[in-house]
Amino acid sequence: MIVLNKLLKNKDFILLVENKTPLELHKDLIERVEKNHDFLKEFADDKVIYGVNTGFGPMAQYRVSDEKRIKLQYNLIRSHASGAGQPIPVNHVRAAMIARLNSLSQSKSGVHPSVINTLTDLINKEVYPVVFEHGGVGASGDLVQLAHVALVLIGEGEVIYKGERQATKEVFDKLNISPIEVTLREGLALMNGTSVMTGIGLLNHHNATKLLKWSMNCSAMINELVEAYDDHFSVPLNGAKMHDGQNKVAENMRELLKDSQLTKKREQHLYTGENKEEIFKEKVQEYYSIRCIPQILGPVYETIKNVGNVLESELNSANDNPIINSDLGQVFHGGNFHGDYVSLEMDKLKLVVTRLTMLADRQLNYLLNAKINEILPPFVNRGVLGLNYGVQGAQFTATSTTAENQALSTSMYVHSIPCNNDNQDIVSMGTNAAQMASKTINNAFEVMAIELIAIYQAIKHLKIEDKLSSNSRNIMEDLKEFMPEIIEDNPIYPIIENTVNYLKS
Repeated sequence: MIVLNKLLKNKDFILLVENKTPLELHKDLIERVEKNHDFLKEFADDKVIYGVNTGFGPMAQYRVSDEKRIKLQYNLIRSHASGAGQPIPVNHVRAAMIARLNSLSQSKSGVHPSVINTLTDLINKEVYPVVFEHGGVGASGDLVQLAHVALVLIGEGEVIYKGERQATKEVFDKLNISPIEVTLREGLALMNGTSVMTGIGLLNHHNATKLLKWSMNCSAMINELVEAYDDHFSVPLNGAKMHDGQNKVAENMRELLKDSQLTKKREQHLYTGENKEEIFKEKVQEYYSIRCIPQILGPVYETIKNVGNVLESELNSANDNPIINSDLGQVFHGGNFHGDYVSLEMDKLKLVVTRLTMLADRQLNYLLNAKINEILPPFVNRGVLGLNYGVQGAQFTATSTTAENQALSTSMYVHSIPCNNDNQDIVSMGTNAAQMASKTINNAFEVMAIELIAIYQAIKHLKIEDKLSSNSRNIMEDLKEFMPEIIEDNPIYPIIENTVNYLKS
């Protein structure tokens, strides 16, 4: 059980989304939300407040009469439930719901307490609104996608419940869930925020962190395969550069390889003064994809870390307009719904995930190209050359998927297009950026899975398992549970799928 009060850490957010840990609202939180709502109700009586007694967007210049205030909120929700494309995955919807709940729990949105209670009920009962992939420009928040969440909260639209798409009313009746009570600005408060991009972004950050870990694991195993020198991970070499990420990655690589019997000491091979060859049989230095791991993954490490910090700040922010501050007795109009912070971080995340994918692709190519590794058969083909094909076919998949990631890495942050009668004249495109980052991450898992398949076959071919580091041996033991030794040709796609699932878990 996680009790929500005000601040929600990234790790607890992931537990709520992925582990479906039950959620409870702290009584102080409910009291703060109620106090904030009651203040707005009294404060709004004789004042002009956007979205309470005015139209929305460029229609804000039109006053809405008191008797039509409630209808105004329903009209906003229904008119903006206009998404298109495929429904987004339920874990993304769950993430968005939790992020919206946490934002509204900051007690600066003036919502009726029924909003947070009903939202919590839906999360705990795993009832997910049908939300579509297309619609948000990420400026007035995730307006269209969150309208589909709000539509369900008023008892309309469709939900995914127990894996099936069903009418909201039917599921509410079955589970004895009541729609929210709309009193002042509940429609606008639910829709005006960055919760979809933030929720998806936090899942992206979590999965990118996994990818970074696996990139280091694969890199360590390849260094063992080729019996590389260990000085490129050393403290003196990496300490000569002042980047924290580089030194953290180098430290981790030293830990992963600490008990390997395969990596070599340069002083024992090239610094003895006994080597008199004119052309050296052993490589003096390895390819960049093998020896430059700290320099390549260092900025990836730092970027992923910063993304997590920015997203945690956004998760615990009131990203609404206007902001209802009952402590100061004032209502402030502005643009906290603008998604620039998230959009920029998702673009950065896409770039570094694509970089991870490119590294995995190049390491894979090194293993499959017998002319450059000089220790393995072509394509790690352990059958009869010409008759069998090893991992040859899977490389096409890795190469095409890496190319797709390179194309997806185009920035959304700089692709603002004015809309809404030019009221939204500069937008973040953060929702698109988060979804594109998610796609690059899924692609990266596929490429890394193919790399790990090749690593497994290479280690088996060289018969070096007993000399591997303990970390690498543990990975090999895991892989044995589902990965065959590829000698005769059989379809590889099930192996790729199983390996992706292993990497993600």
